[in-house]
Order: sequence, then C-alpha cells, then structure tokens
Amino acid sequence: MKKIPCLHICLVSCSCLILVLLVLSWYPTSKPELPDCSGLHAAWCTSKNRVFSKLESMLQTQVQNQNPIDHSAETPQHPLDPLTIQEINRVRTILSSYEPFSSSFPTIHSLLLDEPDKLQVLGWKKGDPLPPRQAAVIALSNGQSHVLSVDLDSDSVLSHAINPSSGYPMLSMDDIVGASKVPFSYAEFNKSMSARGVSLSDLICLTPSAGWFGPNEEGKRVVRVQCYSTEGTPNFYMRPIEGLIMTVDLDKMEVLKFSDTGHHIPIPKSANTDYRYAVQDKQPEMEPINPISIEQPQGPSFRVEDGHTVKWANWEFHLKADQRAGLVFSRAMVRDSETGELRSVMYQGLASEFFVPYMDLDESWYFKSYMDAGEFGLGLTALPLVPLNDCPRYAYYMDGVFAASDGKPFVQPNMICLFERYAGDISWRHSENLLDGFQIREARPKVTLVARMAASVGNYDYIFDWEFQTDGLIRIKVGLSGMLMAKGSPHQNMYQVPNQDDMSGPLVSENVIGVVHDHFITFHLDMDIDGANNSFVNVNLVKEQSLPGESRRKSYLKAKRKIAKTEKDAQIKLKLYDPSEFHMINPTKRSRLGNPTGYKLVPAGTAASLLDHDDPPQLRNAYTNNQIWVTPYNKSERWAGGLLAYQSRGDDTLAVWSERNRPIENKDIVLWYTLGFHHIPCQEDFPVMPTVISGFELKPVNFFESNPILRVAPAFDTDLPVCRPSASSRSLNHH
Repeated sequence: MKKIPCLHICLVSCSCLILVLLVLSWYPTSKPELPDCSGLHAAWCTSKNRVFSKLESMLQTQVQNQNPIDHSAETPQHPLDPLTIQEINRVRTILSSYEPFSSSFPTIHSLLLDEPDKLQVLGWKKGDPLPPRQAAVIALSNGQSHVLSVDLDSDSVLSHAINPSSGYPMLSMDDIVGASKVPFSYAEFNKSMSARGVSLSDLICLTPSAGWFGPNEEGKRVVRVQCYSTEGTPNFYMRPIEGLIMTVDLDKMEVLKFSDTGHHIPIPKSANTDYRYAVQDKQPEMEPINPISIEQPQGPSFRVEDGHTVKWANWEFHLKADQRAGLVFSRAMVRDSETGELRSVMYQGLASEFFVPYMDLDESWYFKSYMDAGEFGLGLTALPLVPLNDCPRYAYYMDGVFAASDGKPFVQPNMICLFERYAGDISWRHSENLLDGFQIREARPKVTLVARMAASVGNYDYIFDWEFQTDGLIRIKVGLSGMLMAKGSPHQNMYQVPNQDDMSGPLVSENVIGVVHDHFITFHLDMDIDGANNSFVNVNLVKEQSLPGESRRKSYLKAKRKIAKTEKDAQIKLKLYDPSEFHMINPTKRSRLGNPTGYKLVPAGTAASLLDHDDPPQLRNAYTNNQIWVTPYNKSERWAGGLLAYQSRGDDTLAVWSERNRPIENKDIVLWYTLGFHHIPCQEDFPVMPTVISGFELKPVNFFESNPILRVAPAFDTDLPVCRPSASSRSLNHH
C-alpha cells in the first residue's frame, strides 16, 4: 500500500464561476424525462411512501448517473461479493422450474447472496477458487412466506422453509403501488373526499406499515393507507387528510376497514411548504458563503479493487450494497504500525434494524411504529446521491444490484459514495515553550475515509456514514433529515389549544402538529479483534473512599474489569452515574506490555426506549430494551427484528435469542449497539428538517504498541497547489 507522505488537499474559498455552473447543472429548469419503471430502472419506482403515478408532475429535479456502469458482464471476485446480474437471472430461472413454483412464479421480496460459512471466507485468499455461490431468497406465494437457499453451481434448491416465524417479508413495489390505488375505487373514500372538497387528482396515498397489535390482526397481510393533498406543493407530507385511515388486505387488494374521524380538521395550507431551491423567491437573511472546493492534485489516496475491496492508508475492507441494511462492511483490517501486518478488526458491520415509534394514540396514528429496515429496506429506498451536495466533487460512486419483485435484476445507481474528508481537524498535536530555546510546535492534519449512503424512507431521509481514521478508529454516524410526519390540527396557534397536555406534539406550523417520536438504529458488529474468538469486558469506573490519613483526597475512581461469561452479563443499559467502558478483547493476543489487544465501544446517541415492555411495538422491538447486547456468532442471527419483520409479533428477535444466555467468553461473538434519538419537533423542522447527527465509535485499546500515526508527516506548503481568490473576492472588510 502506497504511504501518504502528506496532505494533498487544497481547501479553496473563492468565487468560482465553474463550480456555480456545475451546481446549477444538477437543477435543470426543464422537466426531466422520467425513467422507465421496468427492468434495470425498477428501483426508481418504489419507496415506502411514494406513488410514482404522481411523480412526473411533482418531480422537478433529478440526478442523472453521469457515467453509468454496465454491470451485465460482471463476475464475482470475492466470496462476499453481491449477486451479479447474471446470477440473479440464473436464480430466477432455477425458481421458475422449481416444482412448487412451476405453475405460478412467487413474488420476490428479497434475493441476496447466501454468504458462505465464516470459516470459508476467513480461509480464502485472492486467487483461490470462490466457495460455492448460493442465493438466499425470501418470496411470497399464496399468502405464505417462503425462505429458500438456492445453489448456483448445481442449479438446485438446497432448502425451503414455509412460514418459519411469525411475520411476513418486507413490502414489495407491487404491494406499495397496488395498495395506494385501492382507495380511489372505494365509494366511502370518494364520498369523504367530495365532502371535504378535495379533488381526487390532487391526492396521493401512502402505505404506512400496519405493525402488530394482537391475534385479531394475524392471518393476513395488511397495510394502512392514508392520503395527502398535493395541491400547490410537492411537499404533500405537510398536507395530510387527517383522521382518514384505511386498512387494506395486501393479497386481495381490498379495504378491510375504513375510518374517517377528521372532518373538522382542515387540510393545512400549502404556503411555504415547497423546499426546492428553484422555487424560492427570497434570498436567505445571511451573508453569502463563497463556494468551497476540496482538490486532490494527485488524485484520491484510496482505490477500489474488483468492485468492492477498498484500500486506503492503513485500512482494507470489503464494501457492498444490501437491499435491507443498505451498507455492509466486511473483513475490515488495519495495518500494524510496527510490523506492517494486516490485522483483523471486524468481520462484518451493518445496520440491522431501524425502529421508529410515534407517540400518538389516535385511531389513525397508534400503529405507526415502523421497522424501516425489515419492512421497507434501507437499500431499496436509497435513491442516487446528489453530487456536490450529498458527496464532494471528487467522490467515487458505487451502485447496488438488486432483484425486483418479479425476480429480474435492476441497478440502484450511485447508491454509495466514497471520499476522503478533511475538515480542518487535527489528528494529534503538542506545543512546548517552557524554557528559553526549547520550543516545539508539532501538529498533524486529520484526513479520514468516508463511505456514505442516504435512504429516503418515505418522509424521512437517513444519512449513514462509516468513517475510517488512520489511528485505527471507526466512527459510525447517522443523520436524520427530510420531512416530519405531520398531523393535521384544527388549531392555527398554541393560543387556540384548550389543553396543550392533550397534544401529541407541538404545532410546527398553522394546523400542523409535529408528533413526538423516537429513532432507534441497531447495529450488528461482528468484531474479530486479531481473530474470531473474543471476550466482552465491562470496565466499570467505581468510586473508592480513601483510608483515614492516606491522603488529603477523600475519594477517587478505580477501573474494575469484569469479563462477561454469558449473554446476560453483557445486556447493558447505559447509566450516566454508573459509567463504564466496553471493551472487545482477544484474550490470547497480548501487547509487549501484557495487555490484551482490543477495541472499545464509545457510545453516543444514548436515547433509550421508554415504552412499556408489553406494549406491542416494544414487544416487536425488544432489542431496544438495552443499548448493548453480545451474542455468540450465528449466521442466522443477523436481523435484530427478525428475518420476517413485517407484522411480526416479536418471537424472532435479538432479545429472544439472547434469553438463551449462551456462553460468550473467548468465543466468536457479535456486539450489538442501539443508537437512539428522541425527537420533539419544533418550528425549525418545518417544512424540511436541518440534519441532526449522532453516532458512536469503535476505538483501539492496546491494539497498537503506541500511537500508530506518530510517524505520519505533517502538511507542507509545497504539497499543495497555489489557489488564489478571484478579484471580486479580494476586497474584504476587516474590523
């Protein structure tokens, strides 16, 4: 791996006409041509809360894939590479001739690589033959869930389970589009819209998931349907038809239940809801910010080999897109600062589930407790990233290749971006000026590598960043943006509200309530510190009292280490006044000083679920009862909310697995961490939310013999190009 001798990045703050023109080119004034909603472009036509029959009249900006990649001839180069277009087509052919599906092809809800056994992957070296390629398929046929493993070498189905647990597969495009059309042929709905004076041509109907609320809701796949007015704005989320909700049978596509209790609630006005730049008629009340560009005169310092293997500085890992998790990182290794040896840090890391419960008891709201990964798919809802805005100009883009509901492959373009980040941060520094003639000024700039994806799961946009540092640290961040899920209100201001305590959230605009809600993102982190067998250590900070006459101090803290023997020892609720560090160590690998090599979890975003444990949404998402879990590695235990999460009742979750209380000391173990947000909306969240970010870190602890970036060179003027501002920006007022 080529070493980076210095920082080859120039931060330019100047009036740059070229950059302005580039930005404007991504916001065309003419109406864009929409993609064909079939074949390789099917991904454009599905999202949890989008019905694309309305898209042509509403969509004003569209990001084009500037250099589309032809994936049709690709072949896998690594055991963990995703299924290729050719392999997806082959699986479809195998299933078409499979006897149970010979008369009717099932609806495909998930078709992914069935990853080889971990030992096979760990033993594989580049140049070796690949392990057998297999596909994991989740399909629906005749109202039943089918979970299959398909072998591509023998063209056969290796295993086939029907309804292995409660719940159903994630919603398909057919489910979403079909259910959104059902209301328009339902007489009671049309009558209600006519009474409200709402034109059917101005409506868009969405399909929030139904959740699970007891045995009465079992036995059939259902979805809720609610509608919004698009009149005067593309931001229909701010114009709900409040109090109107339908329950639709997804297999029969018919209304099972119709409730309309909101006749007295007006539809909020469209004024000031449009968030698009092209329609803004007023400049922001702030001093203008000059364009900023980051340049790399010698090109990026990372490279992507064979489509998925990323090599940068002292890091190497495998990265791929996933329909459900969005991003999957595997075989993350960092180079030892003394020996140059690549050392294992993490076998695999991914976002396992995303629980979003809303705090409103009304008939049209109580069920809103989404599991965004298991019900809709973070990867399936990841639309193309916007160059210059989502990712810097010099970013490298990766596509996702997935299977549509008919089993045919499609490409999710520009789904992931990779780029190096320099934001003026410091890797390390120290200065001395204690004695005459003894001065030290040492500092090193911090450059990191970021892999990013943004999932637009209906109204919310979730930005996932995995950031790698040269000191061995991995930082995982989640940003929340997009639109609130708004509730209509009869009140235009808080002075009109007779009892504010009865509100499920504050008014964020006239007739619009922002309902209080939570976000919990649970990460699956299969840490392999210097090998598969690791232990989890709770390093508890305990207050000790000094002995009489021992010191003028009365109290101090001591770090006391406790190795978790079984799973229940590692079920952790974070406590501010009972602090701990949480270490994953390899007890058989020691530093020269005798310390076990390890990494520690550095928690942040520590909001915890406060729902009753027997509340149905919490039963389904009991993995959020703790912030930290540790389980023995099990290939089938990947999704914290269960393999079949839709309408599940919580019988196949991380919380259920961990109740077995299996041994975890010096075993191949998986660390789980739940990142949490409480969200009490405010007026600044209207009409689109400024991004709120939180995250956590995985930090080396006695993994290296000393600071691994001690010998990294500083940046020098000669490393950087000379960048001068334009004449118009040279006249600055100095105070």
